[in-house]
Amino acid sequence: MKTSTYLTVAAALATQLSVARADIALEEVIVTAQKKAESLQDTPISLTAFGAEQLEKNGIGGLSDIASSVPSMTIEPFPISNATLRIFIRGIGLIDAQITQDPPVGIYLDGAYIARSTGLTMDVADLARIEVLRGPQGTLYGRNSTGGTINLVSRRPDLEAFALEQQFTVGDRELFKSKTTVNAPLTDTAAVKLAYLTSQMDGHIENTGPGEDFGDRDISGYRVDLRWDITDRLRLDYSYDDADMDTVNYAYQAMTRPTVNSAPSTPAEGINAQLATNSQQFYDYSGERATSMATSQPLKASYTEISGHMLKLAYDINEDLSVSYLYAQRELEDGGYSDLVASGSDSYRIDNGDYRSKDGSLFIPGTLRVLSQEQSSHELQFNGLFMDSRIEYVGGLYYFEESATEDNAPLHHQFSGPISIIDNGTTTSTTTLTNFNSQFYEIENDAWAMYGRATYTPDFLDQRLHLTFGARHSEDSRMASQERATENRVETVTTLNANGQVVNITPPSAPLGASSWSAENTREYADDSFEFIAEWELNDDSNVYAKYTEAYKSGGFNTRDPDAARFAAGFAEEKVNSVELGLKSELLDRRLRLNADVFFSNYTDIQLNFLIDGTIADTQVVNAGEAEMSGFEMDLTFLASRQLLLMLNYAYLDAEITKATDPDSGEDITDEFVFSSAPQHSYTAALDYTVLERNWGRVGVNLSYNYMDDRAGSTRTESAKNVFMDDYKLINGRVGVYDIPLAGGQLTAALWGKNLADEDYVVSAVDNLPHADRAVIWGEPRSYGLDVIYRY
Repeated sequence: MKTSTYLTVAAALATQLSVARADIALEEVIVTAQKKAESLQDTPISLTAFGAEQLEKNGIGGLSDIASSVPSMTIEPFPISNATLRIFIRGIGLIDAQITQDPPVGIYLDGAYIARSTGLTMDVADLARIEVLRGPQGTLYGRNSTGGTINLVSRRPDLEAFALEQQFTVGDRELFKSKTTVNAPLTDTAAVKLAYLTSQMDGHIENTGPGEDFGDRDISGYRVDLRWDITDRLRLDYSYDDADMDTVNYAYQAMTRPTVNSAPSTPAEGINAQLATNSQQFYDYSGERATSMATSQPLKASYTEISGHMLKLAYDINEDLSVSYLYAQRELEDGGYSDLVASGSDSYRIDNGDYRSKDGSLFIPGTLRVLSQEQSSHELQFNGLFMDSRIEYVGGLYYFEESATEDNAPLHHQFSGPISIIDNGTTTSTTTLTNFNSQFYEIENDAWAMYGRATYTPDFLDQRLHLTFGARHSEDSRMASQERATENRVETVTTLNANGQVVNITPPSAPLGASSWSAENTREYADDSFEFIAEWELNDDSNVYAKYTEAYKSGGFNTRDPDAARFAAGFAEEKVNSVELGLKSELLDRRLRLNADVFFSNYTDIQLNFLIDGTIADTQVVNAGEAEMSGFEMDLTFLASRQLLLMLNYAYLDAEITKATDPDSGEDITDEFVFSSAPQHSYTAALDYTVLERNWGRVGVNLSYNYMDDRAGSTRTESAKNVFMDDYKLINGRVGVYDIPLAGGQLTAALWGKNLADEDYVVSAVDNLPHADRAVIWGEPRSYGLDVIYRY
């Protein structure tokens, strides 16, 4: 063969390989993190996005399902409400959930702000994407986003064709889920989409006492979406969603015995010491995850009802300017029942169930804590281009109002415990202290803001330089009122040691230490936040950015503060400024995507909630002073071949309270505070492998390994040692047959498993229960199931 022939063949092979490589590339990820549709790679934000396919393969239906999938983010259940989530990004979050306090991680559904974290465990009926924006977002997302922002984006109706999607899921612990979505064009310019979801699953801890089992869930909801292209320039989107959820809260499992003060200095300390000693008889302390616990009162389900409207009008004035108006309204009602200790004994209780005295002379019915909330918002937004597209801008006006009540009245049982046990050999006399409480809270909040952001691309430097300036002015008005009442009663039961027969009952005493008070106040807050970004395109596939961002979180009031004056005084806003350097790149002919950033944030007047010593639920909120955090984050995606996709996401975090001052004494108390839920290391490694691909379908395997470092569970140093949460590793997997042709559509069947190694890990820990210095709620054990999905 001649040399020229060799060269011709070599050139042909090289061309084929080049074409083949060019044909293998990562799909572009479109996000709306900057309130416009753009590529993830063009967005100067530390951002993780889950598309519809990834949500399906990872079994993600809502926020609670991504708890371990985003490094530097932790999601925990609220101790007295499984329907409420505590979300932390880069160590910033709200450890308590109150109607008077806003979380520093903003949640948005289709662009509309959700003020309350109650109900966030609800599956969203038809998600298209979840976007997690790490770090302060103070310009475009000005409502309390000092920690970050999460965007939930639903799928919009399709004008082109009728579509049907039906998913059934069955699994262990009586899991059953059905999700139905129907898309129907009405005309050439209008379409409607209907989605319905129902789901049931048992909890992983059996209640051997009366009532429901711990952790049981029953969810149903539907959503209606309408899209109407009124003209070529004017579009209307409307949606209505409605959801109901019944959940049974978990109780805390006792792990370590309480430390008892042998020489109390006050009567209150003496009572607490006796409670700590006498309550231990009801527990077998263990570090192993329990499979059953027992209540003494019938364990009741809590309920959550949510509904909301959203209307968006978008008008393209011309090619360079569009204007949109977004209106959103939402209602929430949540009725909560909790049994924190599940002692199995009527003598030691921390619940809001019925109370009947030992002699039957006094009966006080139980109650549910009922939160009722309404909110609405209006946003007018402009997007445009100027100076031959060298300036791209977005600006807007925003108004938000909210009213809510939390009704935990009238007087009802909160606590019962033995404060004295006297054994004379023949009889035993047990004296029980019972506490009754009543609380009623009301809030009225309104806020408005104006914001603007412009990106300038100068003609020089081949238009590779982009400079962005953003500003937001915010004003908040917050009113809060509180009515509280409390009383204590004491009763004694004497029994024979020989057979436990009751020989004497002392009727409950007249109310002891009864008190009541009310307080109300209104506070105003205002803020100006700015943002500067410089982006430089290294080439067509890579760019770097430097960013300075400010954000603020409004102040508020603390409903759990037992001091009327402190409640009325409230607390001030917190402020953060952050510097971030980032890289967005695609390498190896767009087969390797590497996004990374380093950041430094400085917080002033940071708000910290902490438990008041000697109480179970009373807290104080202080603007502690200053805090610093720095870190590194990396998202790596590699398309190794047509069949194999590899992913690695990693985050390093160093967070520290640098200055804290006691608000009463003025003393330096910096050493008393730490960051809770701020893991130093966290990462997720995953692979998506196509084992076989034929005309009849595709066989695929998905595996993920999620690591969460140890972290504190409290903001107080003294408490942190008891509520410390160890590191954990979760392995999840899925194997399925995808895209099987059937009746004009496609069928998917997939087996999945979560926490395949059945690792025991703690998701919440407390040290404020009399019977235990450490009590915990465990994360989900191993679970498995089958998805069957049909699409037409």
